[in-house]
This record gives sequence, structure tokens and C-alpha cells, in this order.
Amino acid sequence: MDASAITRLARELHEAEKSRKVIRFPSAQYPEITDADGYAVQKAWIDLKLAEGRKIIGHKIGLTSRAMQSMFNINEPDYGVLLDDMLYQDGAEIPANRFISPMLENELAFILGKPLKGPNCTIFEVLDATQYVIPALEIVDLRTRRDDPETKAARRVVDTIADNAANAALVIGGRPIRPLDVDLRWVGALCYRNGVLEESGIAAAVLNHPANGIAWLANKLAPFGAGLNAGEVVMAGSFTRTVPARAGDTFHVDYGPLGSISCRFIGER
Repeated sequence: MDASAITRLARELHEAEKSRKVIRFPSAQYPEITDADGYAVQKAWIDLKLAEGRKIIGHKIGLTSRAMQSMFNINEPDYGVLLDDMLYQDGAEIPANRFISPMLENELAFILGKPLKGPNCTIFEVLDATQYVIPALEIVDLRTRRDDPETKAARRVVDTIADNAANAALVIGGRPIRPLDVDLRWVGALCYRNGVLEESGIAAAVLNHPANGIAWLANKLAPFGAGLNAGEVVMAGSFTRTVPARAGDTFHVDYGPLGSISCRFIGER
């Protein structure tokens, strides 16, 4: 794709998020679009946000479970960028009308104490570089349609990549731990919406160990001369299915020994 098409798609996504109105996904407009093009669109969109005063605080990794990869017929995750205006703390009241159709996922966030760079970054280097791990919720949202009304085609993984890996916000809470204090594979979550258990899972669903996702991202960024910086928040990937978040919904997610996170989506239903 040429630079003008990438810029146009980035502006369309930016406006879709602001107006809360979905657009046609990129692959419906440009069937030849590649994953590399998708990441170029994502970067152009993030650049628009940075120009408006936002700051990068980290990254997210998506499509880490085998079930999600099978759905898109892929064999690796994708990634997106976290910005300062996306971050909420435990107990937050979150305006539902900030999003289009928000959904909530349960995962772990790695807070880096040292920089990480590939190639050949391993899980051991990730554990050594991590200052602490803390429970987190990711709020995902789609700025594009799920299917195209003209071609009837379905949204592809490249569309999710361009859409900043569907990232919209995150909530951090619970008890921070050092990465070797527990076996992170066995960290579990019970996700309650309005007092009803909606989803549950354990972190091993993320590439057999959530730190594997962090290593994957460091290696994925290496060809571009980039890496992960000390102080960054890196969301390792969801180990539950998404739960729709509606105005008026209250979520309580129990991470067992790691504590819990609560938040409420405010506004009219």
C-alpha cells in the first residue's frame, strides 16, 4: 500500500473512534493489504494520537490463545500500543459512551524494570527484566464493522492489527507480585458481571506461559530496531473470552491470591 492510503485509513480509524461510528474494515477497501501494511496503519494512527498530546505507556499482545488463532487461521499473536489516556485504576467508573461496543478481557500486566530487546529474547530474560506482574483487565473495542455489507467478507486479522489490535483501555489492580513468586501459568481469574460468573480461565492459555508473549513481542519489534523500555506496561494477552460491557454493568474479577479488580461502566443503558 502507498503512503497516502495508509494515512487515509489511519485518519478514518481515528475519526471512527472519536465519533463512535464504525467504518468499513481496511481489507474490504484494500483486499491486497498485508500484515505489514496493517502495522503501518496502526503506527500512523498512533502518530495522530501522539500529535494530540498522548503518551505511550506500553504495549498489548492479542490473539495469544490457540482458540483465537484458529479462528483467524494464524499461528502467531498480534500487538498494539497502550497510551496514557487508556489507563484506569481499580474501582474506576468508566464512561461507557467513550466506546462503541466495549468488551472486557482478563489478563496479566508485566511492568518492566529493565529494557527488553530481541532478537532471541527468551522467557528467562523476560522474567529477569520484569519488576512485577499485576492483574489487569483489557477493554477491547472495534472501530470497524465485523463484516462488510458490500462484499459480505469477514473481518481479517490484518484489520485487527490496523485497529490497534482492538485495544481501547485497561484497568490495573489487585496485588503486584514478583514474577518468580508464583507459577504464573496457574494464575486464574473469575470474572463476575453484576454478580454473575461470566468467564474464568488460567494464564497458561497464553502461549503456555504469559511471559512467552512478552518475549515474542520483543523479538517481533527487533527487525524495526525497536524494543520494550523500562517502566512500560505490557499486557500479556487474555486467558478468557470477551464479556460485553454495557452501561450500568459492574465487574468484579477475582484473581485469587493476587487480589481482585472492580470497575463500573457508567452512563445510560
